[in-house]
Amino acid sequence: MKMEPISDPVRAERLARALVSDLMIYDPEKVRVGIRQDDLFERLTDEIARARKHFQERVDPELAGKQNVFDRALVDVLVYRSRDVSSRIW
Repeated sequence: MKMEPISDPVRAERLARALVSDLMIYDPEKVRVGIRQDDLFERLTDEIARARKHFQERVDPELAGKQNVFDRALVDVLVYRSRDVSSRIW
C-alpha cells in the first residue's frame, strides 16, 4: 500500500530531522571524525544520499524541493548538535 506524500511542512521537517538523527545514532564516530576533519558531507555521502532519497519518496515533490527542508535538517542536526567536537571550522 502506497502512502500519500507528506504535504505538511511541519511533518516534512520532522521526517527530515528524524532521518538525519538516525545518521548520528547509527554511526556517531563517523560524524565526529567528519566534523574534526572538515569532510563530514563527503564522509557521509552514501548515508546522506539514502536518507535524502527516502525523504524525497515520502514528501510531496514541490515541498521537498522548494524549502530545503532536508538540507536544513543536515545542518541543524549533524552540524549544530556536534558543536562540542573540536574543529578548525569553528
